[in-house]
Amino acid sequence: MIRAVSLAAALAAFAIAATAAPTKPAPPKKIKVSAPARQGTPYAGREDVMAFADEVAERQCLDPQWTRAALREARMLPVVVRLMQPAPAGTPKNWAVYRSRFIDPVRIQAGVRFWQENRAALERAQQEYGVPPEIVVGIIGVETIYGQQMGTFRVLDALATLSFDFPQAHPRAAERAKFFRNELEQFLALQHQLGVDPAKPLGSYAGAMGMPQFMPGSWSRWAVDFDGDGRIDLWRSATDAIGSVAHYFKAFGWHPGMPTHFPVAFDEQRLDKETLLAPDILPTFSVPSFLAKGAVLDEAAAQHTGPLALIELQNGAEPPSYVAGTENFYVITRYNWSSYYAMAVIELGREVKDAMPRGGS
Repeated sequence: MIRAVSLAAALAAFAIAATAAPTKPAPPKKIKVSAPARQGTPYAGREDVMAFADEVAERQCLDPQWTRAALREARMLPVVVRLMQPAPAGTPKNWAVYRSRFIDPVRIQAGVRFWQENRAALERAQQEYGVPPEIVVGIIGVETIYGQQMGTFRVLDALATLSFDFPQAHPRAAERAKFFRNELEQFLALQHQLGVDPAKPLGSYAGAMGMPQFMPGSWSRWAVDFDGDGRIDLWRSATDAIGSVAHYFKAFGWHPGMPTHFPVAFDEQRLDKETLLAPDILPTFSVPSFLAKGAVLDEAAAQHTGPLALIELQNGAEPPSYVAGTENFYVITRYNWSSYYAMAVIELGREVKDAMPRGGS
């Protein structure tokens, strides 16, 4: 999956600036990519790439001739570099715009069909991992519209480009390039294990794969053979995708039965919003300390026993929206490090659940 971590939606970083820095890239920018832009420049002549191939072979106990041959097939794609560029500084974030990209009748109806067709797998995933169907449905819907848009880039090209030619203008270029080199290594090891030609798999421009857009490292750690056919297939098996997403959330500490967030208002006379926002999306405040800093919660939230975070969703020129995020809200951000992403997943899942035929959920 992910890291994403995942991941996912891991079709890549959003065009609008509503994203926080993601653990794994989110669904894709709307952009036409011409055939020449996909051809790119071969990495076959790069000594640093061949040296990396030898290092991977040693660490993963692979044949160095195989890893070299694989990376000789990889190409540097300028379009991937362009897509990974951060949004211009000062671009306003806008939750309403972000939300509109994922919460629409077409996606909701696709989600209803997906839920109806995979009800047994969703129920079993909840029984085994504690993650409710609407969260799994929300993830797969945001990431790929239930498998309709799983990416058209060769994963090998995308990961190689971001490993060896990550845009230097990015504020975290060194850290991100290191992340993608690790993902490229995991991808090569995984394809060797599966006996698959590394040049064949297609995914996002960030190298995320399948219905849930798992990054290679997430696939290796958290993907499961949930349909029991002896192999993990996140491209064609909705059952494997469902089980893998639920397994991922359990691994990151999902609390069965806990809400993801609560409504919140403010007592302006006591409000210390700066302190409440300082930890960002990390749940830090007990309910008493949250209230003491000027937050106002309803009765259900006031009974919550875990920590809370004040989540701010900016709305461009309009006033921001706020919710009190729980530990489960934070778990969703482990799939993609963005409060906007987490809210889109939550709200899409809720809309799909509400649209299910009576008695169908």
